[in-house]
Amino acid sequence: METYGYPQRESCFQGPHELYFKNLSKRNKQIMEKNGNNRKLRVCVATCNRADYSKLAPIMFGIKTEPEFFELDVVVLGSHLIDDYGNTYRMIEQDDFDINTRLHTIVRGEDEAAMVESVGLALVKLPDVLNRLKPDIMIVHGDRFDALALATSAALMNIRILHIEGGEVSGTIDDSIRHAITKLAHYHVCCTRSAEQHLISMCEDHDRILLAGCPSYDKLLSAKNKDYMSIIRMWLGDDVKSKDYIVALQHPVTTDIKHSIKMFELTLDALISFNKRTLVLFPNIDAGSKEMVRVMRKKGIEHHPNFRAVKHVPFDQFIQLVAHAGCMIGNSSCGVREVGAFGTPVINLGTRQIGRETGENVLHVRDADTQDKILQALHLQFGKQYPCSKIYGDGNAVPRILKFLKSMDLQEPLQKKFCFPPVKENISQDIDHILETLSALAVDLGGTNLRVAIVSMKGEIVKKYTQFNPKTYEERINLILQMCVEAAAEAVKLNCRILGVGISTGGRVNPREGIVLHSTKLIQEWNSVDLRTPLSDTLHLPVWVDNDGNCAALAERKFGQGKGLENFVTLITGTGIGGGIIHQHELIHGSSFCAAELGHLVVSLDGPDCSCGSHGCIEAYASGMALQREAKKLHDEDLLLVEGMSVPKDEAVGALHLIQAAKLGNAKAQSILRTAGTALGLGVVNILHTMNPSLVILSGVLASHYIHIVKDIIRQQALSSVQDVDVVVSDLVDPALLGAASMVLDYTTRRIY
Repeated sequence: METYGYPQRESCFQGPHELYFKNLSKRNKQIMEKNGNNRKLRVCVATCNRADYSKLAPIMFGIKTEPEFFELDVVVLGSHLIDDYGNTYRMIEQDDFDINTRLHTIVRGEDEAAMVESVGLALVKLPDVLNRLKPDIMIVHGDRFDALALATSAALMNIRILHIEGGEVSGTIDDSIRHAITKLAHYHVCCTRSAEQHLISMCEDHDRILLAGCPSYDKLLSAKNKDYMSIIRMWLGDDVKSKDYIVALQHPVTTDIKHSIKMFELTLDALISFNKRTLVLFPNIDAGSKEMVRVMRKKGIEHHPNFRAVKHVPFDQFIQLVAHAGCMIGNSSCGVREVGAFGTPVINLGTRQIGRETGENVLHVRDADTQDKILQALHLQFGKQYPCSKIYGDGNAVPRILKFLKSMDLQEPLQKKFCFPPVKENISQDIDHILETLSALAVDLGGTNLRVAIVSMKGEIVKKYTQFNPKTYEERINLILQMCVEAAAEAVKLNCRILGVGISTGGRVNPREGIVLHSTKLIQEWNSVDLRTPLSDTLHLPVWVDNDGNCAALAERKFGQGKGLENFVTLITGTGIGGGIIHQHELIHGSSFCAAELGHLVVSLDGPDCSCGSHGCIEAYASGMALQREAKKLHDEDLLLVEGMSVPKDEAVGALHLIQAAKLGNAKAQSILRTAGTALGLGVVNILHTMNPSLVILSGVLASHYIHIVKDIIRQQALSSVQDVDVVVSDLVDPALLGAASMVLDYTTRRIY
């Protein structure tokens, strides 16, 4: 068999690689001919509870849409059939699936012994069902004790098993059950690159592992319900607003029941104190759930005016509730997995999900002795909005799984093969994986042009797109979205995996929220603009935004002459004058995001007017606009042109004409450039005396024309203790784009509280 998977990690799934699956349909036909032309694959999907059904339902719908290839049998067991847990088998019927078999397998008691007895009861009942159905393959999901009974029965009866979500790590008894099912399963569908590597390290045959993403993300990333307010009102009341309520879902930890119940008490106390409307879902059927329900009733949660306690919410409605919540709290895998698709803040409590990969939206409270720590976490998280995370899927899992199912050769030996020794990292046999380039989408909003580039981890600009920057807000936003969508699509063809989007823009930026607070005069209608949300919603990728000067400094830190330096300053000499400060390896933003406005250091009390409203700033002397102003004055007085140069009538006089005239011996042009360089040099002296960096990097189109004058001024004006600080010209071609990319490429997702 071939190796199945697609090269994605973190928040960067890009859709099916058609290049990779190009020849798969031919192989499917060959296998179907080998299995028998009229032979359909008989698939048994067994679902035990509301949580696993949300992952299995998209696959079941996919199987149902291809009756020429598949026959579907549905087996329902576990807590689906228990009234106390909402009789959730009804939602399967409402989805128009025929339930072939219902097995009552739960022994009540909600303690450790009852879980063991439930597994035993399922093992007794399942052989008759499987003998009758005779499936070619059974699909089993997750890490529940019911799923272990299903996998054990199928393995002993020589039925092929496809396990969904193997290889993940959570931190409780679920890990042991999940890995046990992995050892019994013949095929594996995993959701993340790490899970794939774990399966390979567990000696599973990597030819039988599909890296597909989570099936539930196929629905999550396309979930658009304009009438979500009616759902919120149905479950939480008419007076509740979007982003102003909490969803709580907490389960017992079977390896430490007493502690998990104590933490549940503290959670409820914190929620009562926090005083926000809260939807509380009853815990699952694991040992300890009965005690947790007693805690809810002891605290009067079911009758408290701020709480709505429910046993079950239909998945379509549940995803709308968490998508528009101010926060989700608890220890459900849903919080660290599915909720990331919406950027909803999550507080993950305790150890139940301790090993899971999480997005930026998850805040961990590993342990709590009092309610105060949980209450602090609520204050930190409630009402925030994070970039959506695609760690667990990109919305295309089901098509991959269906192709995987079609490719299975039923004539192959059933006996599993294990790969010894454990493979090393990046062992994938898929040429797409080997050749793939980790990349970022970089956006540079200049005063004249709007540029988008695909930038590799090494700082190579793989492809660049340039368009004239529109003057109005609406046109500009639409063009940014259009260019980014086109670049993301092109990235797939170029075999680049896009990790996120970085935006460099002029003006004052709040990078924490992704908002342009105030822009420069060159970019009109660009104040209080949220750039993060529309891009994140459209591309399903995390987005970072920062000032162009800061981006230039970040570019130097990652790719340029500031690499490895603890303290340095970058000065951009272009249309305006900007800059960025790196101190102790970190970018300095300042208390109001106004640090490093180096172009507006005042070097003369009676200097020319500056665009900022002041006068005597470096920018008023040394920027491209300032040189253009002086060039026009000379040209109007017929003092600019010298022998060997001319300016066509239809060409505007600019800074480059002034520089050309100076090189050809124009004394007045030389004097203007010397004054501009002196102003810039005095600004650098002020920086040396204030910041005492180990390096100053001049960036931009004018840098090479100023470098020698700046060094002369430092020798004349600076204190002897800083005269040895080197001033260099940047060797980066596109610092704004590279800096925007570096925000993405240096990003880490895990946050611990």
